[in-house]
Amino acid sequence: MKKIKDHYFYKAKHDGYVARSAYKLEELDKKYRIIRKGNFVLDLGCSPGSWLQYASKKVGKKGRVLGVDLQPVNHSLPTHVKVLQADIFDLTAKDLEMDGGLVDVFLSDMAPKTTGIRATDVQHSFALNQQVLSLAIELLRPQGTLLVKAFQGAPLEGLRSAFVESFDRVKLCKPKSSRAESVEIYLLGLGKKHRI
Repeated sequence: MKKIKDHYFYKAKHDGYVARSAYKLEELDKKYRIIRKGNFVLDLGCSPGSWLQYASKKVGKKGRVLGVDLQPVNHSLPTHVKVLQADIFDLTAKDLEMDGGLVDVFLSDMAPKTTGIRATDVQHSFALNQQVLSLAIELLRPQGTLLVKAFQGAPLEGLRSAFVESFDRVKLCKPKSSRAESVEIYLLGLGKKHRI
């Protein structure tokens, strides 16, 4: 993957973030108040760890953050942050419970390994997000929040419809720090509906 040394690349270095992606979460958080002090946050696809860094600051010592990724996270994090190296398709909701309970915020910056074939990549992204959504429905507490990265393409509408069924408000977001040429977009579900 090519590293583009733009404003956000240098800002991340200056601010101590391991990647520029921290600013995507920061921008969406400032706009929608996704993460609050004391929250339990689950971060899927967390490597290299910039979302973990941002979330850990926001939740403070009374909060908890659990990151999951196939790749390791190779830098130190505060004690209220744990990282699990695993495949989300091998994990159950039980494996991801925090302190034996539900989570307030579910984040996923996961993307599949891209093939360069747009339709295939979009389909793989959709499969990942369906898994994330099914875990979130089990693990998110009522009124909880889910933020996922998706690829623009035909399956996005199906994913958006599934979000509409599960959340009070659904937003499609393209943060300023996302590269203009990128097909990524973020889908935000606010206020998880109570199960009937």
